[in-house]
Formats: sequence, C-alpha cells, structure tokens
Amino acid sequence: MKDVTLGLVGVGRIGVMHANNIAALNGVLNPKHINVRLQLTDVAEEHARNVAAGLGSGYQPSVDALLASGIDGLVVATGTATHPELIRVGVDAGIPVFCEKPVALNVADALPVLDYIRDKNGVVQIGHQRRFDAGYLEARRAYQAGELGWIHSLRAVTCDMAPPPVEFLATSGGLFRDCSVHDFDILRWLTGREIVEVYARGSNNGDPAIGAAGDVDTALALVTFDDGTVGTVSATRYNGAGHDVRLEIQGSRRSLMVGLDEKTAMASAEPAVVFPPGEAHRTFAERFDQAYRSEMAAFVELVLGQRDNPCTPEDAVAASRVADAAQESLASGLPVRVAGAVASPVS
Repeated sequence: MKDVTLGLVGVGRIGVMHANNIAALNGVLNPKHINVRLQLTDVAEEHARNVAAGLGSGYQPSVDALLASGIDGLVVATGTATHPELIRVGVDAGIPVFCEKPVALNVADALPVLDYIRDKNGVVQIGHQRRFDAGYLEARRAYQAGELGWIHSLRAVTCDMAPPPVEFLATSGGLFRDCSVHDFDILRWLTGREIVEVYARGSNNGDPAIGAAGDVDTALALVTFDDGTVGTVSATRYNGAGHDVRLEIQGSRRSLMVGLDEKTAMASAEPAVVFPPGEAHRTFAERFDQAYRSEMAAFVELVLGQRDNPCTPEDAVAASRVADAAQESLASGLPVRVAGAVASPVS
C-alpha cells in the first residue's frame, strides 16, 4: 500500500470541496493500493480546524508547518492574488503543486511564475476541471477520431444561475476572465488549435452594482482560430433556469452537444416534447462534481509519477491570454488579436 499525503491551503468554498474530494479518494484509488491522507491550513484557524476535524484530517497552523509535516503534494485553493507565491513555495519544496486557475491575477504577473517553474523543473497542475468532464472527453475523442469531420462552428455557453457577491466581482477581473476562461481553455484543448482573435460585446440588465464595479452581467465573444474556424463564447450571471454549461460542436459529418442531459437548464418550446425531465443543476460544483473528483485523482497520479500533467501552467496562461483579449475587446468595442497566439500543438 502506497501512502500519499496532500497538503491543502485554503478552505473557502472551493477549498472545502477539494478537501471533501481528497478525503473520498481512498475509495477511488484503493484498487491501485494507494492511501491518500490530508493535512490542511487556512488563516481562518477555527474554521480550518473544524473542517479538518469533520474529515478526520490533520490541521497545521501555517503553510510552513504544512510543508514541514512531510506532504507529498500541495493543493492551492486560496485567492488568486496568493497563487504565484504559493506555487513558488511548493516548487521550492520540490513537490508537485495543484493550483486553482488562474496562475496569477493577469498574464503579466503569470509569466515570471512560468519562468520560475521551468527554471526549478517544477511540476504544477492548474485546475481546469472541464478537461475531466465525461461529455467534453467524449467530444474530444470523437473529434480527434475524425467522426465529426471538419469543424465549421463551435458554440460555448457558461451561465450562472445567480451572480456571486458584487464584492467578488469587483476583484474577479471581469466576466471573461472569471467564467469564460474555462470555455477558452476547453476550446483550445478540444480542437488542438489556438484562438488568434476575439471580438466581444456585453450588457448590464441586472444589478446596477455589477456595472458600477466595472463588470458586465452578460457577454458574447466571437472567436477566430488559427485555421479560420469561428466560434462563439457566451456567459451570463442571470440564468434563472439553472447553471448551464454546454458546448455545441458542428462538423461536416456529425454534430455533438456537451451538457445536453436530463438536467440541462432549458425547456423545449415544441409541442409534446418533455425533455429534459430532471431538475437543472444550480451551481458549478454540482454540474462538475465528478469532473472535480477525477481532477484530484489525476493530481495524485501526477504526484506518484503515474501520468503526464493534464493541465500545465502554460495551458492556463494561454487561455488567460484569450480572456485578456476578450476583456480588452469588450472595453474598446473592437476586435483584438490574442497576444502571443501562434499555431502550435495544445496539450
């Protein structure tokens, strides 16, 4: 039996989700004879102690103490502004790091982090969980197998059921950076192509405070790939029907829809059509529950050297470049070329 101890920094909403998923890994990985343990820390000491106690995990009073406890991998689930320093800390400790997206608040801040990781031969997996979703995986397989033919259109959708607090939106970097960056990543990953130009528009018909915070509540981006293929990426904070994440891929031979299931957050206007019959997802955590679990299992395998990195920091920064271009286009009203985008293989 192999023992793997993960250290988790940050037990806010997504940190608690990761902690629960790590605690549940033994049932998944036991057939491979792997025993996963968890140590965690957070500046909110009492809350962190309570989370640790509830999971039967260990608590450490600081990041230094967490590292000194002998962890094999570091999971970073803190605010974006802390990501660069914690990535460096994990790399300096010589252990693999899992960090929620993005690498840094902006691409300019992320580039020195990429250099640091390369110089130190660090191993860092970035959290783009859609790469582990069954629907996206099947769509990628079908496309790469040639079953769809050549792609003529892609339509990606990310719709929150309700907006997060305005205080969060004011520091999120904008709707494209916060939500649509996942779509930009999955479009690159699925097609193996780079997005080279973005033209974006947005609107504010919901809470005026969102506009006052410098953001929009709904936006649409026309994206152009390096081979001329076009697609759209849309997002909103106000999808009362439920949390809706889909991708429509239309090819010369066949079309596929990711996210079209019994919990799809829409109804048909056609007579006698009752699909979908189920209650729609309400949150991103519910929609991607299994993907998040698989993502953390993949990180354990990365720690053990049993797999390649499923989402590199370079991948994450490439998606962030597209999000930056979308935000710039939204502000200017003009098409924007994606900085540094070239035709190259996408991992």
